[in-house]
Amino acid sequence: MTKNLFLQAMTKFLLGVLLVGALIFLPAGTLGFFQGWLLMGVLFVPMFFAGLYMMAKDPERLKKRLNGREQEPEQRRVILLSGLMFITTFVLAGLSFRFGFLRFPRWVSWAGAVLFLFSYGLYGLVLQENAYLSRTIEVQQGQRVVDTGLYAIVRHPMYAATVVLFLSMPLILGSVLSLLVMGLYVPLIVRRIQNEEAVLQKGLSGYAAYQKKVPWRLLPYVW
Repeated sequence: MTKNLFLQAMTKFLLGVLLVGALIFLPAGTLGFFQGWLLMGVLFVPMFFAGLYMMAKDPERLKKRLNGREQEPEQRRVILLSGLMFITTFVLAGLSFRFGFLRFPRWVSWAGAVLFLFSYGLYGLVLQENAYLSRTIEVQQGQRVVDTGLYAIVRHPMYAATVVLFLSMPLILGSVLSLLVMGLYVPLIVRRIQNEEAVLQKGLSGYAAYQKKVPWRLLPYVW
C-alpha cells in the first residue's frame, strides 16, 4: 500500500459520499429522509471496508478500480449518460420525498436494501474471480480468458450484478420515478457490453471460443 494510493482512494470515497448526499438530501429539503440514509449506509459502509481490504491485500486491483479514464469513445458516451441517469435518479428521489408523490411503501425500501447487499456480494465474488477487472474497457498485458465461477454461467457477471445493484437503489429510496429513470441503465449496459465484446474479440486470444462455450451475456436463457 502506498501513501498516494491511500490518499487517492480516500479522496474519491469522501467526494462520493458528499456528492451522493448532496444529490439526495438537498432536493429532499431535510436530513430526515430515512430512505436516503438507508441507501448511504448500504452503499458506502461496505464500500469503505472493501476498499480497506483491497488496499491491504491487493493494492494493484484497487488501483485498477480507481482508474476511470475510458479510452473508447463509445464507452465515454455510455459513462456520461450513466452519470446523468444517476444524478436524475437521486434528485427525483429527494423531490418525491419532499413533496410526497409516487412513493413506494417502506417495506419496499427494506426489500431493496436486502437485494442491494445480495448483489454487492455477487459483485465481490466477481472481483475475486477475475483479477483483470478494471473500470475501463481494455485488454491488459498477459490477460487470459476467465471462464470459471460465475463466468461459467454468463460472460458478464459483473454487469449482471450491477443491473440488480442499481435497480435496487430507487427501491431503497422509495421513488417510483427514480426506478423508471434507473431502468435506462439496462439499454446502456447492453450497449457497453456489445462494444466491450468487440474489443475483446479483437484483442484477447481465446475470447471467441469462450463466447461459444458460454452463450449468455447477462441472464441465462434470456440474453
